[in-house]
Amino acid sequence: MTALENARTSHPIVVGGVSLGAHVAAAWAVRNPDRCAGLVLALPAWSGAPDGAPAALAARASAQVVAAQGIDAALAGTSGWLRDELHRAWHGYGDQLVPHLLEAAESTAPTLEELKTLDVPTGIVGCTDDPVHPVEVARAWADALPRAVLVTTTLAAYPHALGRAVQAWQEAKAR
Repeated sequence: MTALENARTSHPIVVGGVSLGAHVAAAWAVRNPDRCAGLVLALPAWSGAPDGAPAALAARASAQVVAAQGIDAALAGTSGWLRDELHRAWHGYGDQLVPHLLEAAESTAPTLEELKTLDVPTGIVGCTDDPVHPVEVARAWADALPRAVLVTTTLAAYPHALGRAVQAWQEAKAR
């Protein structure tokens, strides 16, 4: 969030993120609607408080396994692009991975009422087969955001999701 708060531009910007990054982007937009030209969001994980959301539970469980057994043990059940991406990203956190996972698990996402206040073009991607980021959350966000376009994908096709979110944003912008 600090990088977004410190971004000084002479014009509004499009911001986005995946999972909890989508929360950060949308929360920043809620607080800075005059600085936001649009949102590109993939896999929002919950609205408001985490309250047992699957992604929050997964982040807590991952933090416990990483703390006790290491990153490789935490990634033992993953494969393909997901394993590759988590392996790369999680190793980049170093000793801060566990605290960051725990912080993420407790973070508050924008509420649906807050999202209703954002009159910016928004592209959202939800995965129809992702139990950690239920597509119903993406649908609820899309229903709440006045100028949102939702596209869906599957986990197998997910590596192209951000491109699809950008296309959805372009469609929302054209409306």
